[in-house]
Amino acid sequence: MAHRQTMRAISGLLLGLFVSMLSSTIVTNALPAIMSDLHGSATSYTWVVTANLLAMTASMPIWGKLADLVNKKRLVQSALGVFVLGSVLAGLSTSPGMLIACRFIQGIGSGGMSSLVQVAMGAIIPARDRGKYNGYVGATFAVATVTGPLVGGLVVDTPWLGWRWCFYLGLPIAAAAGVLIQRTLRLPIGVREVSIDYAGALLISGGASCLLVWISLAGDAFGWASAQTGGLIGGGVLLLAIAVAVEFRVREPMIPPRLFRDRTLVLCVIAAFCVGTVMFSTPVMLSQYFQLGQGRSPVISGLLAVPLVGAMAYSSIHVGRMISRTGRWKRFLVLGSVLVITGLLLLGLIGPMTTPVLVGLAMVPVGLGLGMVQQNLIVIAQNTAPLTDLGAASATVQFIRSLGGTTGVAVLGALIAHRITDLTASGLAANGLPANTLGDGRDIPDLDTLGAPVASVVRHAYGTAVPDAFLSAVPLIVVAGIIILFIRETTLRTTVRVDPTTETGPRPGPPDERALAVSGRKQHGLHGPRHRRHQPAADRSLSRD
Repeated sequence: MAHRQTMRAISGLLLGLFVSMLSSTIVTNALPAIMSDLHGSATSYTWVVTANLLAMTASMPIWGKLADLVNKKRLVQSALGVFVLGSVLAGLSTSPGMLIACRFIQGIGSGGMSSLVQVAMGAIIPARDRGKYNGYVGATFAVATVTGPLVGGLVVDTPWLGWRWCFYLGLPIAAAAGVLIQRTLRLPIGVREVSIDYAGALLISGGASCLLVWISLAGDAFGWASAQTGGLIGGGVLLLAIAVAVEFRVREPMIPPRLFRDRTLVLCVIAAFCVGTVMFSTPVMLSQYFQLGQGRSPVISGLLAVPLVGAMAYSSIHVGRMISRTGRWKRFLVLGSVLVITGLLLLGLIGPMTTPVLVGLAMVPVGLGLGMVQQNLIVIAQNTAPLTDLGAASATVQFIRSLGGTTGVAVLGALIAHRITDLTASGLAANGLPANTLGDGRDIPDLDTLGAPVASVVRHAYGTAVPDAFLSAVPLIVVAGIIILFIRETTLRTTVRVDPTTETGPRPGPPDERALAVSGRKQHGLHGPRHRRHQPAADRSLSRD
């Protein structure tokens, strides 16, 4: 398809991805008001976020595998429908328990949109061109991730709206996405004989859920070295071990073990985990730094994160275009790793009194680097995977990246909390204040309700602890960069055709149709749109089956 046709086809996908990702972060600044209105506890506060992330991450492999078995377009529409249902019910919630359950439903829909957008694009866009369009996906993800808390703060602060509109606000956008998907998205049917691995789906999602619950709640709801930790880790590992055994025996495994025989896919998965820790945790840590380390409002904190979003969006789009034009991707991923490391080191040098301009300048390399790396790892995995396993391969990389993000938020958050405890204790002692002035130190303080000396101690603690956490993340990106160096650079595919004679991978096929068409036009002196108007209708529709 021409660029204009492709953009029209993926417009609904991008809009659906935007609204589903927005829902994950829009409640961040609205949660205090929500819990106050619904009379929720601190545990409920945590689970409103955890339930959504848990469902989104655990459901990704299932959606991805289903995309290899059933009609992809209907599956995308189903995921969007699940998300809309969860949003409507969440807005109608009358208790914390109901809201948590509805956020879980929302998360299942969001997990479907996250994985299926990549699968749908892989079905209609050759890998050689996919980098260009994945840039738009990266930009969409970046904007939704950072603008969510900003929009949520504005909604809650607007008297005639209220917190329920955090869930209703996305419904018109989701409806528009549904209309665009129905009218513009044309996907190859590619339905195989359905043999769904229900046991694998339950075991994988159950094992992943146990580990995600442990990562999300350890250090807060229970200790890192506690009976709950042992039970969740043991249960998660046991379920995943049984899942591996099941996957080797069933006809259509949820995550085909044959994928992990490919060295490139394994390296992409490991690198995606490391990159995910920084990609998901950086906005969270910057929010803490601006709000608690410098005492700024949620809205201002969101605006101050614009350099990160802008840099990520810019590099996602422009580097994707360069990869599509040249077919070379490794140099950009290596450069991106170096930029992220540089940015994290710069963020590690900031302090409580650092000006927003300098903090913004330190964010730019992180955003540029993440934009170069995070989406293109999926392109590489899709390029090396058998075309009949495109959905499973795409969803596996995204699942591991999301798991890395959850791990990064939890572990780096625990490091920040531990560091803050030490800094506040020493700060209070230096000011002659009792050690229990802030209680047990587990709750996030409200700077507006604290006296000036105590507020100064808290700001200094957060302004020092958060930069230390950025430095702690540097080794992970170093590991990701080393892994990327070992990924063999291969030519990106220029076709999306699937060889029907094999399910284990593509065989050498006919020459690329697009290259032949260009060659033919040059030979006969035919160029550009004028010639395409005289092209037979049957030929023009080849890529729109």
